[in-house]
Amino acid sequence: MTPASDLEWRFLADTVMGGVSQGGARMEAGALRLQGTVSTANRGGFIQARTEMPLGLPPDATALRLRVKGNGERYFVHLRTTRTLLPWQYFQQAFETGPDWAEVTLPLAGFVASGKMMPGRIRPEDVRSIGIVAYGRDHVADLSLAALGVV
Repeated sequence: MTPASDLEWRFLADTVMGGVSQGGARMEAGALRLQGTVSTANRGGFIQARTEMPLGLPPDATALRLRVKGNGERYFVHLRTTRTLLPWQYFQQAFETGPDWAEVTLPLAGFVASGKMMPGRIRPEDVRSIGIVAYGRDHVADLSLAALGVV
């Protein structure tokens, strides 16, 4: 697994489309920490830390593995691929968090397309970014990611 501190992360929020969610992402004790308040007001509802994957994932990858801890909320991984051309297109899978570090495995076959006009299957080599996302409901987000890898 690759330490989160070895990857470049960019913070995004729904404010790019008029939403009012607030937060930030920073490195803390070697882990990426995503914190903030997610609000569905004004058609919003997300904060995200994203890392680019210009070379994609290894072609034989079958799953993502994350080492995470959080505040007990459900969070998501959003994958963007060479086939997700519009800003609102992604493949999504949820995971749960708790106060202790835990490894979470997310099979690529379990990611769901955000729209009907997208391909149903993810090819690992087509993945171009991985986003760690607090999404879809009003809540306080506090998620830490220590490492990210593939299986």
